[in-house]
Amino acid sequence: MLRPAVLILLLGPLPAHADIWTFETPSENIQCTVGMEVDMSDIQCTIIERHGAPALPRPADCASDWGHSFMMLDRGPVQMLCAPLSHDRSGFDRADYGVTGTFGGFVCHSSQKGLECRNRDGHGFFLSRAVQTVF
Repeated sequence: MLRPAVLILLLGPLPAHADIWTFETPSENIQCTVGMEVDMSDIQCTIIERHGAPALPRPADCASDWGHSFMMLDRGPVQMLCAPLSHDRSGFDRADYGVTGTFGGFVCHSSQKGLECRNRDGHGFFLSRAVQTVF
């Protein structure tokens, strides 16, 4: 009879377990999803209504919405995503103005001016209806 440990080895590795948190600003205009695993974390934030020029130029191969979705890992630079924009404003926990949250390798601060998130390397983004920046 196979012991449970041997059976697990024969079946292969188990899928990674990730914890996922969601939050949005009080205006419901910025929504974020954070995924945390044992050895890494990621964050993706979407600003639904925005004005002005995008934080980074649109890539030539982007045929979808641009300037709304920002993603980064706990280390390394921010990426902007070429992806369809969802206008759904439901299902997210509220991050009141003045709140700072730490999620895995990220620190995010929600204020009346906007949302700023940074990773362990100091890369990050600032999102508001009027301006979006990547640093």
